[in-house]
Amino acid sequence: MTQNTVQRNETLDGDRSEPAADGPPFEADAPAAGDAPLDGGGDGGAGADAARHDGSRPRRGRRALRWSATVLAVLILGTAGAGCLYYRHLNGNIQKDELNLGDNKVAEPTPNAAGQTPLNILLIGSDARDTEENRKLGGARETFGSTPLADVQMLVHLSADRTNMSVISMPRDTLVHIPKCTDPDDGKVYPASDGRVMTNQSLGHGGPGCTVATWEHLTGIHIDHFVMVDFAGVVSMADAIGGVPVCVDANIHSRDSAGHGSGLKLEKGTHPVKGEQALQWLRTRYGFEDGSDLARAKAQHMYMNSMVRELRENATLSSPNKLRRLAEKATEALTVDPGLDTVKKLYDLSTELRKVEPKRITMTTMPNRYVGARVEPTQDAEKLFRLVREDIALDGRDKGKKRAQAAEKGSGDPAAPDAELPVQVRNGTRTDTLAAARGRAGTVAGLLVEKGFARAFADRDGSLSEERTVVRYPSADLEGDARRIATALGLPPGSVQRSTDVSGVTLVVGADWREGTVYKAPEDDPADEGTPESAEALNGADEKACMRVNPAFTW
Repeated sequence: MTQNTVQRNETLDGDRSEPAADGPPFEADAPAAGDAPLDGGGDGGAGADAARHDGSRPRRGRRALRWSATVLAVLILGTAGAGCLYYRHLNGNIQKDELNLGDNKVAEPTPNAAGQTPLNILLIGSDARDTEENRKLGGARETFGSTPLADVQMLVHLSADRTNMSVISMPRDTLVHIPKCTDPDDGKVYPASDGRVMTNQSLGHGGPGCTVATWEHLTGIHIDHFVMVDFAGVVSMADAIGGVPVCVDANIHSRDSAGHGSGLKLEKGTHPVKGEQALQWLRTRYGFEDGSDLARAKAQHMYMNSMVRELRENATLSSPNKLRRLAEKATEALTVDPGLDTVKKLYDLSTELRKVEPKRITMTTMPNRYVGARVEPTQDAEKLFRLVREDIALDGRDKGKKRAQAAEKGSGDPAAPDAELPVQVRNGTRTDTLAAARGRAGTVAGLLVEKGFARAFADRDGSLSEERTVVRYPSADLEGDARRIATALGLPPGSVQRSTDVSGVTLVVGADWREGTVYKAPEDDPADEGTPESAEALNGADEKACMRVNPAFTW
């Protein structure tokens, strides 16, 4: 383990904690009439508004500590299991924040031939220590009350046909550009970052909606919802199902001579962990592999997969008291966007998540490389993002999918006559290592004019950076025009993208077309390339996965 690795993770391991006490019981209420479905705009009932405006709790007062988002999806399942129990009260427990605080939002993906669209949920974990209880769980007394950091970030992608799920973890110290964000509560504007900064800083720029904006800016993936949860929900869920099986390949004690580590102590083999021990597993860095955040993420993936399997095998909780406690703690742990702010909406989401079998769940870590003590996305990261953007399963079962979709779907919008079709051409050939190729916008615009697109013109106001050549369009009525341009230039179907960043059909000449007038199409179907090995994919049905213990932490 290098000194840099230790330094960049120094604040992450905290004090051990005790499970939170049970809250008081409540009478059961029936669901409020007219509660909106998952994508609707209904409110959470009178109790929800009262809880948000009576001043008893700060807006983000329970955005608690350093936790693990790996258990979020199953927390949702546990919350949903309460059904109608304590409905209005549970709705009041759930806190909400705006979904996206940025100015530029990625458009929703185009539905497939069956009219289905994928669902993308960003799971965010904060290291905030804004109450004495949170400080006790998270440690680091000197950071009490400081600006929270998004130390755990995972994107959950549920395919349009609901047959598979993909999860991408982003290391907390990934260097990214944070876009301009505006806090919806006080109107404070946080300027775009000057250069690249650690992604976990995005949470302090107005709230989780800025973390959403940062992800969309980096990946080009439209995000439908976000959820944040704290450690109390982790403890309750693990206890309620009797523990989560985890495996280590040697005895481990996560504690060094300086006192660093989570305190996790396990013998070699598979053991069920719950309560404090579950928290220790999710927080352990010292003792797993190279002691980095990347190793911790792998352990979290194993935990989440195991927890999903346990929930499926024990579909119901036999004890009403366990169910009540689980529902109470899970809802108290959640901060969500308005699209998920009631138990009914969470139930609708859990119904969608339950459609996926564990063997079709794939957990990955964003491919990255070290830059000093930090990391940055690699070319493989963009390949991974593209697979998600194009709704291609990361388990390798979608080979040929894009070609089949293109042949089946096409576009329901007819293109305008070539001579009447306006198209703006921009130079996007700049890369991190190469300056923009001069004159590319003018050259390709001239090529289009030669092909009969008389209204093609070059936009020479600066240059962009696009790995691949793309044709963007802002609304459904221009999709046919965009596809006509792509066909005329020999671009693959996947290069046509809907985007709110453009006002008309816009061709961006990418780094894959820096010279010449003939576009040499790369692999048409990214599914044929598969998930990059550097993403370290883990299948949800893998019951043999075991964490490798660093010999320095064995006993």
